[in-house]
Amino acid sequence: MINSIDRNVKNVLGETLQCCCTSPVTGFYRDGFCQTGPQDLGIHVVCAQVTEDFLAYTRDRGNDLSTPVPAYNFPGLKPNDRWCLCASRWKEALDAGVAPPIDLNASHEAALRYVPLAVLQEYSVD
Repeated sequence: MINSIDRNVKNVLGETLQCCCTSPVTGFYRDGFCQTGPQDLGIHVVCAQVTEDFLAYTRDRGNDLSTPVPAYNFPGLKPNDRWCLCASRWKEALDAGVAPPIDLNASHEAALRYVPLAVLQEYSVD
């Protein structure tokens, strides 16, 4: 587990990556940051503020983020919770018309491999 952000890790704006959420604790490394690394095959780099529409969409796609999973200390998400999403899933949701808003300051620069900055900015909660 990474306990703090490496100041060299950048967000989509080219600035230091900010914390996405610590309640519930998110991130591939469960440190609150949408960091990524070689073990993160899903590329969990988009800090999203989930919506009911998105939660229903991802549940229908086989990834139920609403239901608690105590064995993994996962409380289940509800609308307005922030969570580090896989960049590819956020792009799928975008294409389906249900992409949730995102925090640009807390979204890792790797998201730019999937979606142009101009599109991300359209969904910014900043």
